[in-house]
Amino acid sequence: MKDVYENPLITRYSSREMAHTFSDDMKFKTWRRLWIALAEAEHEMGLPISKEQIDELKAHAEDINYDVAQAREREVRHDVMSHVYAYGVQCPKAKGIIHLGATSCYVGDNTDIIVMDQAISIIEEKLVNVIARLKEFALDYKDMPTLGFTHYQPAQLTTVGKRATLWMQDLVMDYEQLQFVKSQIRLRGVKGTTGTQASFLTLFEGDAAKVRELEQKVAKKLGYDKVYAVTGQTYPRKFDSIVVDLLSSIAQSAYKFANDLRLLQNLKEVEEPFGKKQIGSSAMAYKRNPMRSERICSLARYIISLASSPAITASTQWFERTLDDSANKRLVIPQAFMALDAVLNIYLNVSSGMVVYPKVIEKRIREELPFMATETILMDAVKRGGDRQELHEKIREYSMQAGARVKEEGKSNNLIELIKADAAFRMKAEEIDEIMDPRNFIGLADIQTEDFIREVADPILEKYGDLSMQGEINV
Repeated sequence: MKDVYENPLITRYSSREMAHTFSDDMKFKTWRRLWIALAEAEHEMGLPISKEQIDELKAHAEDINYDVAQAREREVRHDVMSHVYAYGVQCPKAKGIIHLGATSCYVGDNTDIIVMDQAISIIEEKLVNVIARLKEFALDYKDMPTLGFTHYQPAQLTTVGKRATLWMQDLVMDYEQLQFVKSQIRLRGVKGTTGTQASFLTLFEGDAAKVRELEQKVAKKLGYDKVYAVTGQTYPRKFDSIVVDLLSSIAQSAYKFANDLRLLQNLKEVEEPFGKKQIGSSAMAYKRNPMRSERICSLARYIISLASSPAITASTQWFERTLDDSANKRLVIPQAFMALDAVLNIYLNVSSGMVVYPKVIEKRIREELPFMATETILMDAVKRGGDRQELHEKIREYSMQAGARVKEEGKSNNLIELIKADAAFRMKAEEIDEIMDPRNFIGLADIQTEDFIREVADPILEKYGDLSMQGEINV
C-alpha cells in the first residue's frame, strides 16, 4: 500500500527475524500456546478437562482464524475475548474450557515477556558478533601508531587497534548488562485478575498448594523455571523500563563508535565500507559520505529518546494496574528492539569492512609528533650534559617558530630540523631520528590491546563457538 504511512523500521531498517518476533502471528500463536499449557496443566491436576479437548486445541494452535477474531472484536471491543471466541469456533469441544480461571494478562503479559526474551536473544547474538569483528580489527592494528585526541585536539599517540578496544569495552559493559537482564526474566505466571490467584483457588476448592503447582507446571511447559512471586494484574512495568534502558545503553555505545568513525573519515584515516557503485552525493560526485555510520547515529538517537517512555509508564501505574500502559507498550517496545536490531546490523556491516589508510595516519603523526617528542629529546640532551633550563627555553622558542610556520604559512612542521641544527642539544641527527620513531610513543597500547582481548573479550566469545553471522544492512 503506497497511499498510507509505512513504518520504515519494517520496510527499510529492521531484519525480518526481529520484525517477525513482534508480529501478530508470533503474538497470537503464543497466546494459543499459553491456553494449551494452562488447559494441559489443569487437566493433569484433575480439573474436568479432557485429553480430547486438549488435542483439539493443539490441532488449531497455528491456523489462526483472524477474520473471525477481527469481526468479533469490532462487536465486543476486547482483543483477548475475541480470540477466545475465534479459537472456540475452531475448537467447539474445547470452547468451554479455553482461558479457564485466567485474566487477559495471562496471555497478554506472559506473551510480552516471551517475545522480549526472544528479541533479547537476537540482540545478544548480534552484539557478540560485533565484538568479534572489532576483536579482529583490534588485533590487526594493535601496534599501528595513530594520533590520539582529547577535546578533539592532538594528544599523545595511541594505536588504531587500541582505539577499537575502547569501542569493544563499551559493548562488553552492555553485554554484562544484557546477561543481568536475561537472568531477571520470568513469566508473570498464573495470577488472576489482581494477582491474588483467587479464581484458581476457587477452581481447586481452596487448595493453595495446587494453585502453586499449577503455576509451576504452566511455566515449565513454556520453558521457564521462574515466575514473579507477586504481581498486580500485570507483571511489573519496571521490567519494561529495565529492558529499554538496556537497548538504550547498547545504542549509546554504537553511537559513540559511529561518531568516532565519522570524524576519522573526515580525517581520511579510517573509512566505513563504500560500494563500487555507491553514490555519495547527488551533486558532488566525488563525495564518500559515511552514510552507514550516520544511520547508526540517527537510529541510536531515536532509541535513546524512547527510554524515557517506559520509565514514565512504570512510575505512573495505579495500584494493581491501569490501561494507559497498553498503547504506549505497543509502540515503544517493538520499535526500540527493531531500531536497535537495525543499528547492530549496520554496526556489524561497518566493523566487518573498515578501511584504514596508514599513509594518511603517518602524515598526521609527522605533523604533530615533533611537539610530543621534545620532552624525550630534552631528557636525553640533559643526560649528555646539557643545561635543562637553557634547553627548555630553546625548545619553547623553536616550538613557537614551528607553530607559526604551520599555522600562518601553511608549511610543514620543522621543529625537529631546528633542534638538529642546534649544537646545544649535543645529539646527532640520527639519534634524534631514532627517538622520532612513532612506536616509541605508544606506551603500552599494543600490550593493553592483547591483554584486553585475552582477558575480557575472548572469555565472552568462547561461549558462542563459531560466529559466522554476516552484516545485514537494509536500505
